[in-house]
Amino acid sequence: MAATIRKKGKNFQLFLDALFFLLGGALLAVSIKMFTAPNQIAPGGLTGFAAVCNYLFGLPIGAVTLLCNVPLFLWAWRGLGGRAVLKTAVATVIFSFLIDLLGGFVPVYSGEKILASVFGGVLEGAGLSLAFLRGATTGGTDLAARLLRRRFRHISVGKLMLGVDACIVVFSGFAYRSLESALYAFIAIFISTKVIDTILYGTDAGTGKILYIISEKSEQISDRILSELERGVTKLSARGGYSGRVGEVLLCAVRRDEVHAIHEIVLQTDPNAFLIVGEAGEISGEGFRPRDLQQMPEKKQSSKRK
Repeated sequence: MAATIRKKGKNFQLFLDALFFLLGGALLAVSIKMFTAPNQIAPGGLTGFAAVCNYLFGLPIGAVTLLCNVPLFLWAWRGLGGRAVLKTAVATVIFSFLIDLLGGFVPVYSGEKILASVFGGVLEGAGLSLAFLRGATTGGTDLAARLLRRRFRHISVGKLMLGVDACIVVFSGFAYRSLESALYAFIAIFISTKVIDTILYGTDAGTGKILYIISEKSEQISDRILSELERGVTKLSARGGYSGRVGEVLLCAVRRDEVHAIHEIVLQTDPNAFLIVGEAGEISGEGFRPRDLQQMPEKKQSSKRK
């Protein structure tokens, strides 16, 4: 009975994955084919690079995006493991396919470029967020940044992504022979990032979820969270009130879009694990919102000055 329930739950999760990936791919296709690519705006990422290739050589954007991701998938498969890459690979295939499939049916906007960059950024951010909500990415700069961070651990993933995106935008400026195209691309990137933050984290990026995991395989779960999500885990000593057995409780603070990935790690490692997910009204520190001493209560600040 329990196995049947778990199987139905897993099938439902797969259905949600497919639904979110299809909707996200459709939004991304409209963003690229209707707004950014026709107006010579390449808003970073491998899709931006593919848009430049489309402009220069007439190559299909989706196919080029997928081909450019193949080396990253092979690199990530060795560096991050198959489980961490599989869902991203599926999302990338779906997104790339929909970009080329729906491209012929999407009308082209050829008005003000500022409107193209704004609406292109909004739709791109919404489409990517649907993939992030299901614990996947669309490869590209996000996957490259995660891989590069294994070598450059002193640089955050966000800064690495920004660096890679900036290189692609600068390249697009030379390809389009237009400084304005590069500037509009930065506007689209900024808006897309803000939309993603709003959808995933709400209006306050310092909020998130706090998880308590009770399992006989806590060591394996902890190792996977540390390696696959690069999130810290705290091990709390505990003793069962009924059984009296001594064990560990894992405590982990994550962003909202990472909860699904934690669920999968726990389910795959120990289907009998006990998982509690709660709201974290504020999370500050590395990987979340930076601490701001100016916002500390006045009494604490005055005590430090003394």
